[in-house]
Amino acid sequence: MAVPLTAPETEQDENLNEMRAVLYDRYGPPEVLYVGQVPVPDIKPDEVLVRVHAVGVNGGELYGRAGKVRPVTGRRFPKRTGIDFAGEVAALGPSAAGVRVGERVWGVLPRRLGSAAEYVAVPPRNISPAPENLTPEQAVSLLAGGTTSLTALTVKSGLRPGERLLVRGGSGGVGSVAVQIGKVLGAHVTALAGAKNLDFVRGLGADEAFDYRTTGPAELGAFDVVLDTVGTEQRAYRRLLAPGGRMVAVAFDIEHLLPSLSYLLASAVHGSRRVRFFSGNPHTELLARVARYAEDGAIRPVVDTVHPLADVAVAHRALEDGGVHGKHVIRIGPADR
Repeated sequence: MAVPLTAPETEQDENLNEMRAVLYDRYGPPEVLYVGQVPVPDIKPDEVLVRVHAVGVNGGELYGRAGKVRPVTGRRFPKRTGIDFAGEVAALGPSAAGVRVGERVWGVLPRRLGSAAEYVAVPPRNISPAPENLTPEQAVSLLAGGTTSLTALTVKSGLRPGERLLVRGGSGGVGSVAVQIGKVLGAHVTALAGAKNLDFVRGLGADEAFDYRTTGPAELGAFDVVLDTVGTEQRAYRRLLAPGGRMVAVAFDIEHLLPSLSYLLASAVHGSRRVRFFSGNPHTELLARVARYAEDGAIRPVVDTVHPLADVAVAHRALEDGGVHGKHVIRIGPADR
């Protein structure tokens, strides 16, 4: 049962019937994205309504918008985009517990898209207090990468102090946080990135950084853990695993999706050098752990560019063109009207 919203708390909330959201009516390039009007979501009794201040642009959204995973995304339009968000609690369902109206939070929508909007409805288990020392734009730049990296390096691979970690895509939204978390966990971190980004990833804490265009897998040596945020050449990088090594794939070769998935599934079962992969659904405890790392200064946000909501297509295009330092972020608020 949906719960109607109570009286507005501020002037900007006087009309809570509709909100702005990013939509697209067909698959295609970034230019299919537009800002339209949709109903403000009703909250269920155990949900929270969050007023969104910032969202990140994530690689998976690009594949969905381009129609590269149509068997999953389907043919129904209009579609929404956006996975993560930072904002503040605007309303509570009667049985929602653990949060309060006005609290600054961050989180991830559970297994659906649509956070690129002025409001989202979400269960309390998928949010936590946002880092107190960061702006919403800074916070959301850490969110998806932080939760993905922490799950990959602790739960999925069991990275231990002193082990050798290779991060593919070390300058991207996930990789730039993974380099930092790898160092927090006591690993020797090697990062692969483009030539112009090598000093950048060293500045994040990487012990070694190599240009992926000129340094092939055979020149890198052995690793206990490989974190792959790229999705290509996974056989070649799996061969770098030392006995008992673990490879965690958080990206797939979309152009050859079925062979890629078949290989990963087989690799997850056979042999001593196994590949793990997972679909993230961060919970409060995981979000809170990343927040503590940020508040303690153990990891820092890396924002490439902050875009207004109206420039969401520009942000998608920039991420597709590559060469990013961290995250492209969308700011959502009254100033964007």
